[in-house]
Amino acid sequence: MAKPRAVVFGYGDIGVRGTATLLESGLEVPLVVTHRDDPNEARWYASLYDFSRERKLRVLADPPIESLDVGEPDLIFSFYYRSMLPMSVLGRAKLGAFNMHGSLLPKFRGRAPLNWAILEGERETGVTLHEMTEKPDAGRIVDQQAVPIGPDDTAVEVFHRMTDAAEAVLKRSLPALVAGTVQYKPNELARGSYYGRRRPEDGRIDWTKPAQEIHDLVRAVAPPFPGAFCERLKVHRTQMTARTAPGRAPGPFQERGEWFAVCGDGKVLRLLEVRERKT
Repeated sequence: MAKPRAVVFGYGDIGVRGTATLLESGLEVPLVVTHRDDPNEARWYASLYDFSRERKLRVLADPPIESLDVGEPDLIFSFYYRSMLPMSVLGRAKLGAFNMHGSLLPKFRGRAPLNWAILEGERETGVTLHEMTEKPDAGRIVDQQAVPIGPDDTAVEVFHRMTDAAEAVLKRSLPALVAGTVQYKPNELARGSYYGRRRPEDGRIDWTKPAQEIHDLVRAVAPPFPGAFCERLKVHRTQMTARTAPGRAPGPFQERGEWFAVCGDGKVLRLLEVRERKT
């Protein structure tokens, strides 16, 4: 009996773990499509291109998608691929095309869902495997798994948990996907939320904001993401304190060799990891 065939569009850690899971589960992967690394972006994640070459898989980097011949695979998967796939491609999969999204859909559809979840003060996020449709993150849900967000967790710390969760979701979903017996759950978009792309400039700190909001911003964009910053400092890690500073203007200050910052609500943040900015 022929092995089920799955074409992969992917990138980074979840792209590698997802593709590895397909191979370990006995699927054939005739084609992997990934991205070239952005020279302006610090690469802290695994390379799906290198992984595919090592496994002797056919791999293409940033081909023109509209004219790409993916054949007629049983399944198509998108594992953190950074572009929407057209229906002309998705429709080639006999058993369906599925995306691994970094949130508990329908919440946080769109771009940078993990970073937005931390920015919004969420205490839980997760991953969702869902059908791909013409609209982003709008298809029916195959399966999902939650992961916690601790009060001081940075985005990359949560991301590593999400990578494990993505592998677990894919492993338990594959038998039904291959058999064509998935019991879908509705993706109730009206009960969810949609967020757009983030830019490095969005990490600028406004010290007139409440302490918790600034703490969440720092956690959400901490390295290896672009990081939070103000005019004088790059701020990579903060800690909430019980201190207040009545009458003191918002902004960072030093005390006995340590950095602190007064926030707009009068509370004081400890700045645990800072770097002087070059002017």
